[in-house]
Amino acid sequence: MIFKLLAVGDVVGESGVAMLRERLPRLRKAHGVGFVVVNGENADGVGIHPRQADAIFEAGADVITLGNHTWNRLQIAKYLDSHDAILRPANFTSRVPGRGFGVFAGPQGIRVGVLNLIGRTGMDPNVDNPFPIAQRLLRDGDCDVAVVDLHAEATSEKGAMAWYLDGKAAALWGTHTHVPTADLQILPGGLGFVTDLGMTGPSQSVLGIRPESALNRFLGGLPTRYEPAEGPCKLESVLFTLDAGSGKCLGLERLDVFE
Repeated sequence: MIFKLLAVGDVVGESGVAMLRERLPRLRKAHGVGFVVVNGENADGVGIHPRQADAIFEAGADVITLGNHTWNRLQIAKYLDSHDAILRPANFTSRVPGRGFGVFAGPQGIRVGVLNLIGRTGMDPNVDNPFPIAQRLLRDGDCDVAVVDLHAEATSEKGAMAWYLDGKAAALWGTHTHVPTADLQILPGGLGFVTDLGMTGPSQSVLGIRPESALNRFLGGLPTRYEPAEGPCKLESVLFTLDAGSGKCLGLERLDVFE
């Protein structure tokens, strides 16, 4: 069976959550989307609260993925153990709550495997190597089609992972940098790849935060708490057309919405 999966870039702040709640149902209906994965690790600016996770699910997300700010709001720890459809990077130490891979019911009973990973280049090095972990989890996962969110800084690490998993997964997208990329492609083994989805949140900002906050850091000011910017928002995402029969990607396109 062929179906459409929408991967939505990092949700930033309450205005990003509000943008998702307003626009995601329309996107699902307009494009016949059968499954939605949303990266929500910045829903509280840095980290995510349970109430924001609930709001993202209510907006129409089937799965929420996280990243390097997973533990900035420790209130999410118990939520991770009690809600199967929110994932934290699988290559975090096994001592932390939650899980990084799950198989979920897609349209017409398709078993969709979703894997969340975090990169190591330019990130927190205190995580396990994502490459062998990805191979093991995808090999052992009992699903019809598998997709991967790699939350990473380095474009080279994201690209290398895509080639490594080509033929093992149907799609891999990058998150974390909040800047959308134009390199949508299907690799020889059938994996659809884009280096970064972008973000969902304030468009007149520096990666979703107030420009003054970013300037303060680069101009050598005292450390301050990052605050999401105000003003109009955007939703950046990629729509993948996947074949559950072959486990491959048939097409992908950007779906970006601006207020």
